[in-house]
Amino acid sequence: MITIKGLRKAFGDQIVLDNLELEIPAGQATGIVGPNGSGKTTMIKHVLGLVKADEGTITVNGTKLNGHSDYRSQIGYMPQMARYPENMRVSELLDFIKEIRGVEETSEDELIELFELENELHKPLRTLSGGNRQKVGATLAFMFNPKIIILDEPTAGLDPKSSVRFKKLIREEKANGKTILLTTHIMSEIEELADHLIFLVEGKVRYDGPMSELMNLKQEDRLESAVAKMMEEAA
Repeated sequence: MITIKGLRKAFGDQIVLDNLELEIPAGQATGIVGPNGSGKTTMIKHVLGLVKADEGTITVNGTKLNGHSDYRSQIGYMPQMARYPENMRVSELLDFIKEIRGVEETSEDELIELFELENELHKPLRTLSGGNRQKVGATLAFMFNPKIIILDEPTAGLDPKSSVRFKKLIREEKANGKTILLTTHIMSEIEELADHLIFLVEGKVRYDGPMSELMNLKQEDRLESAVAKMMEEAA
């Protein structure tokens, strides 16, 4: 479980997270939605330890974040736009990350086969298409069998075949008890994959609960319509 208490972050005069209070349930897929600039990415960066909070605390599976990085070994992260050394080959990147993590046993081979990356392994990263770069990011996120998987716009650039396979992988990991955080503007993906929903506006939580309850609350059959209605109400 990820517990966030009183989290506040400002950049200059702009408050990005405003006394955020959340408990992200373990063993479920949680969708994090909200308009652009609502604080979704900043919240994720705090959980990853990439940004230091002005106020508040974060606890990941019982470990309070206090400057140590050991807890990150439990997390797999797939950013929307990953930046890799452009001259490094895909196989070299995978080996490099394994060396940094100090882990030899991974599910690397299965993921390479799943995403059909065999022919890309010896290519420099600068030559890869956007979709194949996403597949590399997915491989890195899942290959260490993490307990927590954070996915930021994960299917952007993927072809339909790869997208279907990727979603199947997410469902399998959820069935295995993994905690999954998913941010995307594609509401059909949230509806398809998530159990729990968090809706942020201007750094504040406007909804935190089961996705089905939000649709009932807003009297909508589809999540996209329910979220759109909340955005209108918050405007």
